[in-house]
Amino acid sequence: MFFAVAAALGLAIAGPSFAATKQTDVKALQALIQKQQDQLDQQQKELQALRDSLQQIAGNQQAQQQQIEKVAAAPAPAPAAAPVFSSAPGVTVALHGFVNATAFSQDKAFTFGNGQNAEFPNVGTHGRNTGVDIRNTRFWLDFAGAKFNDNWSGGGRIEMDFFGGFNGTGAYSVSQPTPRLRQAYMDLKNVSSGSTVRIGQQWDLLFPLDNVPASVTHIAFPLGYGTGMIGWRFPGVVWMQDLNHGADGPKWRLDLGGFNGNWSGPGDNINYLTAGNAGFRPQLQARLHVQDKDWLAYFVAHYAQIDLRGVDGTGAVPIATTINSQGFEVGGNWHPGNWMFKGNIYSGKGLGQVFGGLIQFGDIQETGGYLQAGYKFTPNWSANVFYASSKPKRRDVVEWLGRGSVGRLKNNQAAVNLIYTSGAYELGAEYLYSKLDTTSAANTSATTSTKGSQVSLSAKYNF
Repeated sequence: MFFAVAAALGLAIAGPSFAATKQTDVKALQALIQKQQDQLDQQQKELQALRDSLQQIAGNQQAQQQQIEKVAAAPAPAPAAAPVFSSAPGVTVALHGFVNATAFSQDKAFTFGNGQNAEFPNVGTHGRNTGVDIRNTRFWLDFAGAKFNDNWSGGGRIEMDFFGGFNGTGAYSVSQPTPRLRQAYMDLKNVSSGSTVRIGQQWDLLFPLDNVPASVTHIAFPLGYGTGMIGWRFPGVVWMQDLNHGADGPKWRLDLGGFNGNWSGPGDNINYLTAGNAGFRPQLQARLHVQDKDWLAYFVAHYAQIDLRGVDGTGAVPIATTINSQGFEVGGNWHPGNWMFKGNIYSGKGLGQVFGGLIQFGDIQETGGYLQAGYKFTPNWSANVFYASSKPKRRDVVEWLGRGSVGRLKNNQAAVNLIYTSGAYELGAEYLYSKLDTTSAANTSATTSTKGSQVSLSAKYNF
């Protein structure tokens, strides 16, 4: 009882002071809560800013990844173009060619010359002959970029070597060979249709330009030239048309050509007055060509008419007034692995103007061909074996050339060479053997055989 009364009296005495203290504590608590709320709001703002920053970083990383993928998917930049010079706005000019030197030794004099243009031996010659020949050396200018119209673009080539003869007949003329124009043509090309028109001096369609036997010595006058291989360069026009343009698989092409006429006379051979130039009778040729990754094949047909009276019609006619020159050719090459095979056969008559008939002019029937087999032992070393033969019809040779002159009846040519290639350089060692059968001027029924051989070492630098 005493304690209850005491507590009541104590509360009554302390009442106002305690209430004031309690009110102060509430305000302090409210201030503390507000402070904590402010801190929480600030932390939420900082957390949101952090989220925004992370999202921006993630977006930047995604953009960077997309850029990396885009760069990786883009095609590689084209290599820098080789230095060229220009002859006109938009037209580029490139200089190419090679320097070729041959040291040789022969036991006969040869047709069409000694050294790098030796093909078959001359009858009645003997005595060993040695020398160094550089006439294969060749250069050409390729023009590209000319525009003909919206669909056709153009270009061209000028090509020369040094088989134009020697500068005079003196003691030093052999070291001063004369340049010779080989080719001079212009091209008109339509890329969308796969058409090309070539106008000017060029190889005719009989010459197997993409099937020439491998040799470092015999280049301008290849192995088998005039013996199994025919064709020559003439001014003319050729239309080349892709037959399956843009398609997959083997590429087919049809070539049609008309070329300047040619014969050995009877008029001026250097002034367009021969039997081949009489009237408007060009040499007409057609070639079907097909090519795949490691092989190619072709078929060629040739026709020309020769008026043996000549341009002025007064030439002495030996046997017939006209000759119909006809020829057919088929060939190709195949490169299985390290092997290489090249071959060509032809048949026709009156082919003297295209290096046929063993370079004899007349209505002479003939057949010929060549075969080369090679093997590449290493990326640098290769070896090749070659054989060619040409056989004009004996009766035709006797009829046209057997009256007081020696007629060529058959020539067999064989060669073996070893070639080392490194970059722009080629080194070659070669042995050539040729056996020529001829008639006798005194007795056309007799046969004389002449054998000749050549050993050569050659070096070539391509640029």
